[in-house]
Amino acid sequence: MSKKKKQSRPTPQQEDGWPLGAARRGESGENGLTRFSRSVHGTLVRLLSNLRLSLTLRIALHFSGQLLLTTLPVLAVVMLALCVAQWPAADRALGELAAMTPAQDGVYTQEQLANLPFTEAYLLPQPYNGGLPGLAQRLSLLFSDVEKDGQRRVLLYVDTVDGGVAAAWPVDDLLYQMSILFWVLVCLDLYRVGYFLTHRDRLNRRVLKPITDMAETAAALSANNLSDRISVEGAKNELKDLALVINGMLDRIELSYNSQKQFVSDASHELRTPIAVIQGYVGMLERWGKTDKAVLDEGISAISQEAASMKELVERLLFLARHDKKTLMLEMEVFDPLEVMSEVHREARLLSTRHRFELNPAHSARISADKGMIKQLMRILVDNAIKYTPEGGKITLGVRHDGSTCYLSVTDTGAGISAEDLPKVFDRFYRCDEARKSQTSGHGLGLSIARIIVTAHGGHLKVRSKVGAGTTFTACLPLEKE
Repeated sequence: MSKKKKQSRPTPQQEDGWPLGAARRGESGENGLTRFSRSVHGTLVRLLSNLRLSLTLRIALHFSGQLLLTTLPVLAVVMLALCVAQWPAADRALGELAAMTPAQDGVYTQEQLANLPFTEAYLLPQPYNGGLPGLAQRLSLLFSDVEKDGQRRVLLYVDTVDGGVAAAWPVDDLLYQMSILFWVLVCLDLYRVGYFLTHRDRLNRRVLKPITDMAETAAALSANNLSDRISVEGAKNELKDLALVINGMLDRIELSYNSQKQFVSDASHELRTPIAVIQGYVGMLERWGKTDKAVLDEGISAISQEAASMKELVERLLFLARHDKKTLMLEMEVFDPLEVMSEVHREARLLSTRHRFELNPAHSARISADKGMIKQLMRILVDNAIKYTPEGGKITLGVRHDGSTCYLSVTDTGAGISAEDLPKVFDRFYRCDEARKSQTSGHGLGLSIARIIVTAHGGHLKVRSKVGAGTTFTACLPLEKE
C-alpha cells in the first residue's frame, strides 16, 4: 500500500536533496546508455559472426591470446625469482646489522650503515615474538612505510642483542629492473604473436593439411569416383583417426551404392525378359492370333504366365523396399508353428505330385510371430526345394524345439550347393551356376526375403548342404516365454 501511495503522490524532493525531475532524467539517461551499449554490442556480435575466419587463423588467434594471458604469471614468477636472488645479500647485511649496537637513541648512524644496503635502521620499542604471530608482525612491518623522501623501500626485521631492529631496504633499482623485464616480456610476446599469425600457413602445411585433404576429397566425391580415399600420410594422432574413420565411412557408402546399382541392374534384367516375351506374343497375336485359335490360346497363356511372374517379382521388390526403408510391419500373435507347417505341407503335395513330401513334427511349440510372414517363409523354402530337387526326390518339413528356440526346417534330396556358393545364397538376385544351368524359374530373391523375415522376428536362418546329397534350411525362432 505504501508503494502505491508513493507512486500516486510523489514528493518534490528525494531523500538526498536532489530534485525529483533531475533524478528521473539521470535514470532515463542511464537506461538510454544501457540500451545504446547493448545495441553496439549486438551489432559487433552480428558483424563478427558474419566473418568467416579460416581454421588456421582462428587457431592462431586462440593460441596468441593464450600466450598473452601467460605474460603476467610469467612476470610474477620472474619478479619473485629476482626477489629471492636478492635475499642472500640482504640476509648477510641483516646479520652484520644484528652484530652492531645502535649509536644513539636506538637509531643507527649513517657511518654504521655505510657498508650496508640500508638507508635507515632503528631499534623497535618492543621486539617481535616468534612463530606465526611474529611472522604476521614482520609482514605488516614490511610495507608499513613504503616511500620516504621520494625513495621507495621495504622494512626488514632482524633480532639483535638489544631486541628487534627495523631496516629500510631501498627497492627502486629492483622495481626498475622489473619494469624493464615486464616490457621486454611484452615485446617478446607481441613479436611471437605477430610471427605466429604471419606464419600460420606453416601450421596449415604441417598440422592441418589432413583437414584440407578431407575437405578437398569430400568436395570432389561423386558417383564416378567413390573409390577415392583420404590420404593418411603425414597425419598423426586424432587427425589420422579422423581420416581413417572417414575412409571407413566412404567404404560403407561405396559398398551400399554399388549394391544399389547392382540391385537396380538385376531388377531391370529380371523385368526385361518377361516384358520381351509379352511383346513377342503380342506381336504374334497381332499377325496371326485374330484368325488362328491355337495361336490365340498359346499367346494368352504365355502372357498370363509372364504377367504372373512379373507380379511376383514386383511384390518381392516392394517387400525388399519396405525392409530397406524400415517400414516393414509385423502383426504379432502367439500360435503353434505346427499349424503353419501342416498347411504348407498340404499345399506342397497339391502343388507338385512328382515329389514325396513328409512332415516330421515334434512336440507342439508356441511362438510370437506374424503368422502370414511365417507362412510366406516356409512357402519360399519349400518352393526352393521343389525347384532344385529332381522328380521322385524327397522333401521333409520338420518342427522341433529345445526349450528356448523353435526350429522350422525344410530338407531336400536335390543336387546341393557347393561350398563356394553357400555364403552367397542369401544375396539378392544371386543364383548359383547349377541353378542357371538347370534353367529353373525364379528371380533369386526368395532366400533374401526368407532371411529378412527370420531376422525381423529376432531369429536367424541357417543352411547346411552337401553336393549330391541335398540341402537343409532351418529357421531358428525364439519361443514365446510363458
